[in-house]
Amino acid sequence: MIDAATVRAIDTIGVEAVEAVFDALDDIAFFVKDREGRYLSINRTMVRRCGVRHKRDVLGKTALELFPRALAETYLAQDRKVIAQGAPIDKQLELHIYPGRSRGWCITKKVPLFGKDGAVIGLIGTSQDLGLLDELHPAYRQIARIAQHISENYQQNVSLKALAEEAGLSLSRVERLFQKVFQHSPRQFLVQCRLAAARTLIEQKPQARIAEIAYECGYTDHSAFSRQFKSYVGMSPTDYGLHMRKAAA
Repeated sequence: MIDAATVRAIDTIGVEAVEAVFDALDDIAFFVKDREGRYLSINRTMVRRCGVRHKRDVLGKTALELFPRALAETYLAQDRKVIAQGAPIDKQLELHIYPGRSRGWCITKKVPLFGKDGAVIGLIGTSQDLGLLDELHPAYRQIARIAQHISENYQQNVSLKALAEEAGLSLSRVERLFQKVFQHSPRQFLVQCRLAAARTLIEQKPQARIAEIAYECGYTDHSAFSRQFKSYVGMSPTDYGLHMRKAAA
């Protein structure tokens, strides 16, 4: 999993070393992009996804030059969001191109890369194949839309039943598919989105009041937020904010 600590480790040991590790993984695409969405570093799985023979055929190009336009525009929209907000996206269920150029489902994560002046200079990410061809799993389009709705509206009171009905699926089927893809129920996925957002907010604004962070991430119960955050991060929100302040000093 790529998180802030992993990004710092990558910065220390070098992208080339990390790229070499990911070269050995056949089901995970690894990539680093600049602010304009150009690929700066990739692994061999990414080469196969692009349908080319060498890394040099990908480096310096954008998704629009490598993938069907509808898919490429989705990837670029994600890139712009990560770079503009300086915040990661996690467990994004989306269509991609499998080796052989068939369309299949994957789970994508993207994390911003910061320069020494604190500005976002690009992003680093992974995309893990689920081994599920699109034509064999049409319900995954509905699941992807539900997951996207949750990830974009986690601050609100999300009705999972209403989302399932809108997708034309039973709530039990949505829950089964979510568990299969994300290893979480829809409700756990919602909690993960809220806690990931809270962690990012504390990292960006370590001086902010914890109650304000909790409210901004959809929590009305401060104690429940603190309890869940500690379980997710390993320390309380207050201690994490103190840790981030010390790290920035």
